[in-house]
Amino acid sequence: MDMIPFQIVGFDLDGTLLDTSPDLVAAVNHALAEAGREPLTPTQVTPNIGGGAKNMLRKTLEETGGCDDDEFNRLYKLMLRYYEAHIADGTRPFPGMLDALDRLDAMGVKTAVVTNKFENFARKLLGELGLTDRFQTIIGGDTMGKGNAKPSPAPIHEMIARCGGGRAAFVGDSIYDTGAARNAGIPSIGVSFGFLTGTAADLEADAVIDHYDELIPTLQRLGT
Repeated sequence: MDMIPFQIVGFDLDGTLLDTSPDLVAAVNHALAEAGREPLTPTQVTPNIGGGAKNMLRKTLEETGGCDDDEFNRLYKLMLRYYEAHIADGTRPFPGMLDALDRLDAMGVKTAVVTNKFENFARKLLGELGLTDRFQTIIGGDTMGKGNAKPSPAPIHEMIARCGGGRAAFVGDSIYDTGAARNAGIPSIGVSFGFLTGTAADLEADAVIDHYDELIPTLQRLGT
């Protein structure tokens, strides 16, 4: 088996490992309905995913008329409550992702999740899909404390430490992901099938893949 020159590969969650858009869009539309607003399509919501649930809802509300802080806090709590109850109704792994994890595991590479999703939600979601044990560690947007979510390098440094150190790369679908990797001094791989806010080139990743079948060869090239 061809090996890769990385001991650790980290992944973003929403839009990278998993297509969580059905459940996130449903949660946002639940909040919009409570505000008396029309539901949005997935293409209207998914560009707002990546900076955490609060950022996602705030941007969506701003785009649909805005609201004051009290109304935002009320809708935010309702959205989180709904999402927690329906966190894995429609969420599925992206094609080829499970096979890519199998190949990395067979090589002895440690894998990790670093997401801006709350850690308890990330663990609940991965648990319901039976994926928790595939990762050495799971780091959420709140794990490192306020101000230390991606694009801060703090969760990437923590990922590397928890995995025992070594050469690492990071895979994601947003500028939060590529920015965190760059700030931590490690290479990044963008996924063109994620929740992009623009083009794949806008990610300024060191490489971009269109399918998980391309992950291992891309990691091999990046490590040379």
